[in-house]
Amino acid sequence: MKLLEGKVVIVTGASRGIGEAIAVRLAGQGAHIAFTYVSSDEKAKALEDKLQALGVKAKAYKSNAGIYADCEAMVNDVVKEFGTVDVCVNNAGISKDNLLLRMTPDQWDDVMQVNLKSVFNMTKQVIRPMMKAKKGSIVNMSSIIGLRGNAGQSSYAASKAGIIGFTKSIALELGSRNVRCNAIAPGFVETDMTHYLKEGEASRAFLDKIPLGRFGKGEEIADTTLFLASDLSSYITGQVISVCGGLNI
Repeated sequence: MKLLEGKVVIVTGASRGIGEAIAVRLAGQGAHIAFTYVSSDEKAKALEDKLQALGVKAKAYKSNAGIYADCEAMVNDVVKEFGTVDVCVNNAGISKDNLLLRMTPDQWDDVMQVNLKSVFNMTKQVIRPMMKAKKGSIVNMSSIIGLRGNAGQSSYAASKAGIIGFTKSIALELGSRNVRCNAIAPGFVETDMTHYLKEGEASRAFLDKIPLGRFGKGEEIADTTLFLASDLSSYITGQVISVCGGLNI
């Protein structure tokens, strides 16, 4: 029996990187996948085909998780098309790094909207079918930067720290309905967004801080997501799991 056999999962920001790895991993364990993207129709169609080839139902939604109306329409369609929502993985995220002295209000607002407001937007929608079913798992993608901060990343750090406070609050609100809410705090993971970390002296400086001596892989974040989405974590809620190679020690 697969861990998520027949479950309906929403993954935001899934057309590449960590989101794509999560969608593939969960589909491999029997989950039907509805996922959002905002940029490449070609990548979204490729992922949709890849998931369907695993024998599950999959549908791509060109939907901006940072816009409330988009989330409302998307979740309503998922419930209509798939029947319910069992798991929501709030993964959509961006970074617009800059020193505070140089950061513009628009840069700050963009990061907050995509990283933090999106989690509110999606969670508010998916808790309705979850509360009705008296079961569900919400997995929010925070970051090691949200736990420890980082120079030049004040907006990113603030948005990811906000996700942690939100996660704990929702876990307290919905625990009596058997709806769980947890967060993952990835460390430095090899994706398009972090390609610059692998170059030259900067790469060595980052690696020296990681006890396991390497960058993480999207599949490793996906494995942790699978754990939190499945009944293997049925007594875990309101927690933050750091998947960072020991960077937070």
